[in-house]
Amino acid sequence: MNLHAFKASLSALAPPSEVSVYLQALWYEAKGDWDKAHVLIQDLPDKTAAWIHAYLHRKEGDTWNADYWYSRAGRKRPNTSLQEEWESIVSDLLQV
Repeated sequence: MNLHAFKASLSALAPPSEVSVYLQALWYEAKGDWDKAHVLIQDLPDKTAAWIHAYLHRKEGDTWNADYWYSRAGRKRPNTSLQEEWESIVSDLLQV
């Protein structure tokens, strides 16, 4: 799957069955279900989950909390749009 196909899947009622929990969280967030995305990612202990968690809090407007999670992910808050960051995360995860 590539970014274009993942974005096209947003017209479906559920995320593609073959994608990781990380991509599921980003799929739900793109569909407007921030809470579902947060539930899927909040208890995962790895850096990928922390990056998505940071993005979610950045989107929420909670900069302090976002910066905490970016730190846990070993990253800095980007100076890009939220859409650009979402696409960057999705693209990175699709290449794994």
